[in-house]
Amino acid sequence: MKENYRWTICGLLFFAMTINFIDRQVLSILAPHLQSVFNWSEAEYGYIVTAFQVAYALGLLFAGMFIDRFGVRIGYSVAMAVWSLSAAGHALASAVMSFASARFCLALGESANFPAAVKTVAEWFPKKERALATGVFNAGSTVGVIISPILIPWLAVSFGWQSAFVFAGALGFVWLFFWLLLYRTPEKRDLEKDVRSEDKPSWKQLLRDRRTFGICIGRFVTDPIWWFFLFWLPKYLHEQFGLDLQSFGIPLIIIYLMSSLGGIGGGWLSSFFIRRGKSIDFARKTTILIAALMVVPVITLAWLPSLVGAILFIGLATAGHQAWGANIYTVVSDVYPKSAVGSVVGLTSFAGAVGGVLFSPLVGWILQLTGSYIIIFVIASVAYLAAWLALKIFTPISSSKLDKNEI
Repeated sequence: MKENYRWTICGLLFFAMTINFIDRQVLSILAPHLQSVFNWSEAEYGYIVTAFQVAYALGLLFAGMFIDRFGVRIGYSVAMAVWSLSAAGHALASAVMSFASARFCLALGESANFPAAVKTVAEWFPKKERALATGVFNAGSTVGVIISPILIPWLAVSFGWQSAFVFAGALGFVWLFFWLLLYRTPEKRDLEKDVRSEDKPSWKQLLRDRRTFGICIGRFVTDPIWWFFLFWLPKYLHEQFGLDLQSFGIPLIIIYLMSSLGGIGGGWLSSFFIRRGKSIDFARKTTILIAALMVVPVITLAWLPSLVGAILFIGLATAGHQAWGANIYTVVSDVYPKSAVGSVVGLTSFAGAVGGVLFSPLVGWILQLTGSYIIIFVIASVAYLAAWLALKIFTPISSSKLDKNEI
């Protein structure tokens, strides 16, 4: 019965992730229309996007601590309410400042999403199942990316652009109803060995811990690659193969479906190694190495003449990223007590967000200077191998096999 319940909770996390990425996508999908309605300049739209990125990065520093302090039932509820109200609040915006304010509040709420989800998995799943559970809930992110271009334009055309924001916000409150109805905190005896006050490291200890450093390096160099694919992929397909708004759909759906399968597969593979008696260190890092190797072929994309080949290689790379993500989040719960998981996920995600903020203008500068994606794809092809090496050097995981309490 307990096993069925924890997978029900994982299903709720999956839908929260889906809603999270739908909320993020609404503005970008409607941006061309809103720019014509409100006469935004490119710089003004950039300010609105920057408001989200800055707030998200800052929020990650504190969201994890908030989740650890109040628990996932309350913490996730507050986060969902904040970001859903903010998502719906875009419908009331009418100027650059009001849109930027709505994006800022949206990002603050959404910054708690991953810390809360990873902590929930750490509380409810044994180590042999955590990577698989993380891969399943993280697949919701790509489902949200796939659904948004289909749903949002239809709502905007049928009921006005405001309806798309209101609908996105309403989804969050539907989820919140079921979360409060179904979620319960694990019984004390299930957590007592992990929540002792002396087990919870301070911020100073986390920042001085070399394991934290290794994970931060990994997130810093790999998160920007994922955001590059999200933000620049349509542009690349247009410039390289002449695709437009009418023909992006099927290639993007294929790519993001592959990424969802990669996340679930990466979680399954890690759990498979553990079930076969391998150490946790071997299971996580071997799976992460395989995921890193899946990204290497993108180095050929700058010269690849085949659209089908490009779709497959990009899909393979995004699948590798999601497999990497399923395991890097799980590594946090492997090496830190559950009472600190939210804080560590927030801190390491902040490192990834900073990497994304720095890499985006670098991509634009490289493209403007060279007119080619060669350098960018070279960086992408080696980033995950560099991240794996940082984990090998700085982040040891207990090499012992699971005891009977984890089976």
